[in-house]
Amino acid sequence: MKTLARDDHTAEILRRLRQLRPDSVRQWGRMSVHQMVCHLKDACRMAIGEKEVSDASGLVLRTVVKWIALYTPLPWPRGILTRPEIDQEAGGSCPVDFATDVAEVELLLEGMPAARTRRNWPAHPIFGRMSGSDWLRWAYLHTDHHLRQFGA
Repeated sequence: MKTLARDDHTAEILRRLRQLRPDSVRQWGRMSVHQMVCHLKDACRMAIGEKEVSDASGLVLRTVVKWIALYTPLPWPRGILTRPEIDQEAGGSCPVDFATDVAEVELLLEGMPAARTRRNWPAHPIFGRMSGSDWLRWAYLHTDHHLRQFGA
Protein backbone atom coordinates (compact mmCIF):
# COMPACT_ATOMS: atom_id res chain seq x y z
CA MET A 1 0.00 0.00 0.00
CA LYS A 2 1.32 3.38 -0.96
CA THR A 3 1.79 5.96 1.76
CA LEU A 4 3.70 9.16 2.45
CA ALA A 5 5.46 7.22 5.21
CA ARG A 6 7.71 5.81 2.47
CA ASP A 7 10.27 8.08 0.83
CA ASP A 8 9.87 6.46 -2.58
CA HIS A 9 6.10 6.96 -2.55
CA THR A 10 6.50 10.59 -1.47
CA ALA A 11 9.06 11.13 -4.25
CA GLU A 12 6.62 9.67 -6.79
CA ILE A 13 3.82 12.00 -5.67
CA LEU A 14 6.15 15.03 -5.75
CA ARG A 15 7.38 14.12 -9.24
CA ARG A 16 3.79 13.92 -10.47
CA LEU A 17 2.86 17.17 -8.72
CA ARG A 18 5.73 18.93 -10.50
CA GLN A 19 4.33 17.75 -13.87
CA LEU A 20 1.28 19.98 -13.44
CA ARG A 21 1.10 23.15 -15.51
CA PRO A 22 -1.25 26.13 -15.16
CA ASP A 23 -2.99 24.94 -18.33
CA SER A 24 -3.36 21.27 -17.30
CA VAL A 25 -6.85 20.09 -18.24
CA ARG A 26 -9.08 18.23 -15.82
CA GLN A 27 -10.39 14.77 -16.74
CA TRP A 28 -13.38 15.17 -14.39
CA GLY A 29 -14.75 17.49 -11.73
CA ARG A 30 -15.15 21.24 -11.62
CA MET A 31 -11.87 22.55 -10.18
CA SER A 32 -9.21 24.16 -12.32
CA VAL A 33 -5.70 22.80 -11.85
CA HIS A 34 -4.79 25.83 -9.73
CA GLN A 35 -7.87 25.38 -7.55
CA MET A 36 -6.93 21.72 -7.12
CA VAL A 37 -3.41 22.65 -6.00
CA CYS A 38 -4.92 25.01 -3.41
CA HIS A 39 -7.33 22.24 -2.36
CA LEU A 40 -4.34 19.94 -1.78
CA LYS A 41 -2.66 22.69 0.26
CA ASP A 42 -5.78 23.14 2.41
CA ALA A 43 -6.20 19.37 2.82
CA CYS A 44 -2.60 18.96 3.99
CA ARG A 45 -3.06 21.81 6.44
CA MET A 46 -6.21 20.07 7.68
CA ALA A 47 -4.31 16.80 8.14
CA ILE A 48 -1.62 18.39 10.31
CA GLY A 49 -4.12 20.39 12.35
CA GLU A 50 -3.45 23.84 10.88
CA LYS A 51 -6.90 24.20 9.31
CA GLU A 52 -10.16 23.34 11.03
CA VAL A 53 -12.77 21.58 8.92
CA SER A 54 -16.35 20.88 9.94
CA ASP A 55 -17.36 17.36 10.89
CA ALA A 56 -19.55 15.33 8.55
CA SER A 57 -18.77 11.85 9.85
CA GLY A 58 -21.14 9.12 10.84
CA LEU A 59 -20.77 5.56 12.09
CA VAL A 60 -20.71 3.95 8.63
CA LEU A 61 -18.32 6.59 7.28
CA ARG A 62 -15.95 6.21 10.25
CA THR A 63 -15.84 2.44 9.96
CA VAL A 64 -16.80 0.75 6.69
CA VAL A 65 -16.18 3.60 4.25
CA LYS A 66 -12.91 4.56 5.97
CA TRP A 67 -11.65 0.98 5.75
CA ILE A 68 -12.62 0.69 2.07
CA ALA A 69 -11.09 4.07 1.20
CA LEU A 70 -7.79 3.48 3.00
CA TYR A 71 -7.16 -0.24 2.75
CA THR A 72 -8.58 -1.60 -0.49
CA PRO A 73 -6.91 -1.20 -3.90
CA LEU A 74 -9.99 0.48 -5.37
CA PRO A 75 -9.43 3.95 -6.83
CA TRP A 76 -11.47 6.65 -5.18
CA PRO A 77 -14.66 7.50 -7.07
CA ARG A 78 -15.00 10.75 -8.96
CA GLY A 79 -17.32 13.49 -7.87
CA ILE A 80 -17.14 13.13 -4.09
CA LEU A 81 -18.03 16.45 -2.49
CA THR A 82 -15.54 18.00 -0.10
CA ARG A 83 -16.06 20.05 3.04
CA PRO A 84 -16.68 23.78 2.41
CA GLU A 85 -13.54 24.86 4.28
CA ILE A 86 -11.35 23.12 1.70
CA ASP A 87 -13.61 23.68 -1.31
CA GLN A 88 -12.04 26.35 -3.50
CA GLU A 89 -15.49 27.50 -4.63
CA ALA A 90 -16.61 28.02 -1.02
CA GLY A 91 -14.24 28.63 1.92
CA GLY A 92 -10.96 27.21 0.62
CA SER A 93 -7.77 29.14 -0.10
CA CYS A 94 -7.88 31.31 -3.19
CA PRO A 95 -5.32 30.62 -5.93
CA VAL A 96 -2.65 33.32 -6.11
CA ASP A 97 0.52 32.25 -7.91
CA PHE A 98 0.64 28.76 -9.42
CA ALA A 99 4.36 28.08 -8.83
CA THR A 100 4.19 29.38 -5.25
CA ASP A 101 1.10 27.30 -4.46
CA VAL A 102 2.69 24.14 -5.91
CA ALA A 103 5.84 24.79 -3.83
CA GLU A 104 3.72 25.13 -0.68
CA VAL A 105 2.02 21.80 -1.39
CA GLU A 106 5.45 20.19 -1.89
CA LEU A 107 6.65 21.47 1.49
CA LEU A 108 3.50 20.25 3.23
CA LEU A 109 3.66 16.79 1.64
CA GLU A 110 7.38 16.46 2.44
CA GLY A 111 6.77 17.51 6.03
CA MET A 112 3.88 15.19 6.80
CA PRO A 113 5.98 12.05 7.43
CA ALA A 114 8.01 13.89 10.08
CA ALA A 115 4.79 14.45 12.01
CA ARG A 116 3.92 10.73 12.09
CA THR A 117 5.15 10.28 15.67
CA ARG A 118 2.78 12.90 17.09
CA ARG A 119 0.01 11.66 19.29
CA ASN A 120 -2.75 14.17 18.64
CA TRP A 121 -3.64 14.00 14.98
CA PRO A 122 -6.87 15.85 14.25
CA ALA A 123 -10.03 13.96 13.42
CA HIS A 124 -10.76 13.60 9.72
CA PRO A 125 -14.06 15.34 8.85
CA ILE A 126 -15.48 12.17 7.25
CA PHE A 127 -13.44 9.27 8.68
CA GLY A 128 -13.16 10.52 12.28
CA ARG A 129 -10.16 9.68 14.41
CA MET A 130 -7.15 8.46 12.45
CA SER A 131 -3.64 7.39 13.40
CA GLY A 132 -0.53 8.95 11.88
CA SER A 133 -0.26 5.92 9.59
CA ASP A 134 -3.86 6.39 8.48
CA TRP A 135 -3.26 10.08 7.75
CA LEU A 136 -0.13 9.35 5.69
CA ARG A 137 -2.01 6.71 3.71
CA TRP A 138 -4.93 9.12 3.25
CA ALA A 139 -2.58 11.94 2.14
CA TYR A 140 -1.04 9.69 -0.52
CA LEU A 141 -4.45 8.52 -1.79
CA HIS A 142 -6.02 11.98 -1.72
CA THR A 143 -3.12 13.54 -3.62
CA ASP A 144 -3.01 10.63 -6.09
CA HIS A 145 -6.75 11.01 -6.73
CA HIS A 146 -6.39 14.68 -7.63
CA LEU A 147 -3.23 14.21 -9.67
CA ARG A 148 -5.06 11.58 -11.74
CA GLN A 149 -7.85 14.13 -12.15
CA PHE A 150 -5.35 16.18 -14.16
CA GLY A 151 -3.56 13.32 -15.91
CA ALA A 152 -0.43 13.47 -13.73
